[in-house]
Amino acid sequence: MGLTAVYAETEPARAQINALEEATVIEFGSPDCGHCSAAQPLIAQAFAGHPDVAHIKIEDGRGRRLGRSFAVKLWPTLIFLRQGKEVERLVRPSDSSTIEEALRQIDVSP
Repeated sequence: MGLTAVYAETEPARAQINALEEATVIEFGSPDCGHCSAAQPLIAQAFAGHPDVAHIKIEDGRGRRLGRSFAVKLWPTLIFLRQGKEVERLVRPSDSSTIEEALRQIDVSP
């Protein structure tokens, strides 16, 4: 678990996401996206205090079903899940404290 550095080129099926038991953040974006690159240090800083939260980094784009199933329009979009259900969503986060607060909502570790 913990922070993932590289975008996955293949995406899991929505049914796999819905079946997740652990606290998870799905990050939709692209390696070519300037907003995504700018958000990486903020995401890393927020995740530092939440090593038990899983992070799935998905390369999004045209024809990608998972992003469409979450109605992703802008990158990066962070979807915070608890037991496969969306609890919070951040689009183009601009500070680590906002990400940290969303992580606290899903992180059940002591």
